[in-house]
Amino acid sequence: MDFTNPPLSLVDNGFKMTSPDPLGSSENEMERLEEELKKWKERVEKAEKVRDYLLQCKSSADEECVKAEKELIKLKDFQEKQQKDIIMSRDTRQRELHLLKQENAELKREIEKLRHDFAECSSALTQDGQIKKKVAETKMKFTHLEDVRDGYPDTDTHCVFGATTKIPFGLNQNHALLTFEDEEVAQRLIEMGKHSVKLDSKTADVRVTPFTLEMGIKFELHVTISGTKINVLEVPELSIPEDWMRDKLELNFYKSKQGGGGEVADVSYDRYSRTAIITFLRPGAANAFVSCTKYPFSVNGRCYRLPVFLNTNVHLEKFQLYCGVSKKTILLKGIQETEDDEESVQDMIEIHFQKPSNYGGEIENIKYVSKGITWVCFEEDI
Repeated sequence: MDFTNPPLSLVDNGFKMTSPDPLGSSENEMERLEEELKKWKERVEKAEKVRDYLLQCKSSADEECVKAEKELIKLKDFQEKQQKDIIMSRDTRQRELHLLKQENAELKREIEKLRHDFAECSSALTQDGQIKKKVAETKMKFTHLEDVRDGYPDTDTHCVFGATTKIPFGLNQNHALLTFEDEEVAQRLIEMGKHSVKLDSKTADVRVTPFTLEMGIKFELHVTISGTKINVLEVPELSIPEDWMRDKLELNFYKSKQGGGGEVADVSYDRYSRTAIITFLRPGAANAFVSCTKYPFSVNGRCYRLPVFLNTNVHLEKFQLYCGVSKKTILLKGIQETEDDEESVQDMIEIHFQKPSNYGGEIENIKYVSKGITWVCFEEDI
């Protein structure tokens, strides 16, 4: 430390000594404090405004967040619904495609069957335009006897037989046929096309379609049994002229003592077929030969036993070929397989289509096939 220099004054060192003024200092301090308080109030007000603004922003943000969460939930639900709809639509389309494939296969089988039937019909046509078709043996019912015709006694026997063939129809697996009492019910169901039938725990979407029947035959067979003519077979071959043979036949059947006959009006003889037709003059003379199957014929010292039978004229009238669509019957397709037996499924189908609420009506007949193929027959009233 340097003690040689003289000490500096307090003024020179930057300090100034003043005498204290208690009153002035308090006022200044109060003013300063008031200023400071005012500033802090302003800061607090600004802070409160910022806080209110931030609270408002937070509230708005919370509302937006809630809205966003709700929108997100809606979008998720919509996306799930879309996925379910896509899956259901895909399954529905797959089922429809499967049904269409089945229907297409059935149509192909029906086309092949129609072609086969058409070929059979074509082969049945002979060169002279006649149609050959086998008719099953059936019992005939006698209805009445008419003795008078056009006001005069008729010695001929006239028979008329009406015949109508049954039309077969092949009922395939998971198909059903329903015949209603009212034609309008069947036509209404056909127009609707698709129906939902409840089969226990399942609901089957079935299709109602009309169907074409095969060819049927309807005709009347008219048979006239003559009361004046008889047919003679196995006439012996003799080396005599045909006129002589006719004379011998006339003389032979004129002799009533041999078991029938009478005055002969005409004799038609065919040497090549060895047959003859004898026409008697008296009405009803041929009836004596009903119980006679062999008649004696004496010529050149020999006696022959000739087969005889009543002359019969047979012809067809009102012959009709018909193919049609059943007006009272509907065909159900697409019935799903169930664990129930065939009879139970048939009962459920019948109950459904009998209800007026399902646009149904009274059912005359119903047939459902769960396995294989079944043939059903339609008669004239279709």
